[in-house]
Amino acid sequence: MLNTQHGSPFDRGQADSYYGRIPLPHKGGVGGGSGPRIEILSEQEKWEYNTGFEYNEKFGERKYD
Repeated sequence: MLNTQHGSPFDRGQADSYYGRIPLPHKGGVGGGSGPRIEILSEQEKWEYNTGFEYNEKFGERKYD
């Protein structure tokens, strides 16, 4: 099951795409109980981050479009 909660790798991937950032897999670090920013991820978490990034690239918006 894909975790899409605030601060999850999927959520952070979507956000990085939205803000036009380069993909750099991580989770957390955005407040609201998401915990500290963590850049050492499992292969599953990296996949979730990349899935979120790719999803927003295909279906989402960009902040500066």
